[in-house]
Amino acid sequence: MAYVPGAALLAALVVGCSADTGTDGSAADSRPGGPTASPAAPAGKYRTLPDPCRSVTHSTLKDLLPGVAELPEDQQEKAYAGTAAVTYDTDRRVGCTWKAEAPDSSRSLSLDFERVVSYDTSVSDDDRAEEVYGKKEAAAHLPSSASDSPSDSPSDSSSPSSSAPSDEETDGETDGKSGDGATEDLQPRILDNLGDAAFLDDLLIQAGSTAQHRTVSVVFRTSNVIVTVQYTEQPALSTEIPDSKELQEKAQALARKLVDKFSE
Repeated sequence: MAYVPGAALLAALVVGCSADTGTDGSAADSRPGGPTASPAAPAGKYRTLPDPCRSVTHSTLKDLLPGVAELPEDQQEKAYAGTAAVTYDTDRRVGCTWKAEAPDSSRSLSLDFERVVSYDTSVSDDDRAEEVYGKKEAAAHLPSSASDSPSDSPSDSSSPSSSAPSDEETDGETDGKSGDGATEDLQPRILDNLGDAAFLDDLLIQAGSTAQHRTVSVVFRTSNVIVTVQYTEQPALSTEIPDSKELQEKAQALARKLVDKFSE
């Protein structure tokens, strides 16, 4: 009968040694130089998007869309509510538009919020958003970017075609410097102190004898979200040109309010 307790003691010692061996093995794996998993790139600051139709106050909309104040009260509420853009993933992209008609002109405003997500574990959401923003900026063909590259034809400045724009150019897209009296500081350009990066584009479009309309776009990035503000005016008379300075100032003021809203 004394043999049984001895066998039990021997089994306990074997089990203890096995447990110690497992602990030592785990410790060895955790030592420097052992195999480790690569950490994933950090996710972006924003995991959701705010409702763009609720991101602009009535007082701001009243200033941007003066025609709304002339509508009956019930129609004013509908105009201030805006129209949500149709998207398939509201966590990734949302938008809203407003429009108002006044006797002297019509104005419209649109917002687009895009949350960028990187599916590459080696690239952060912020870095991916920076790439997406960079493509938008490049597509705007800002004069500051174009002036950095040397001209392929220096002698073109003395050619007749350079001093007299063609009919096609006159009826097509023009910027803040093309014959509308705007100064250099109203050119499409990079904007400072607006989010992580921002630029402004300004297009004056005229087609034939119809009224010209101007669209000012302000695009900025804050962390992994890219926001686009588009503000358009079309005067009732074809002889009138929308005021570039006014539209730019109002579009920038709204963009700065949106930056603050994302920072809340």
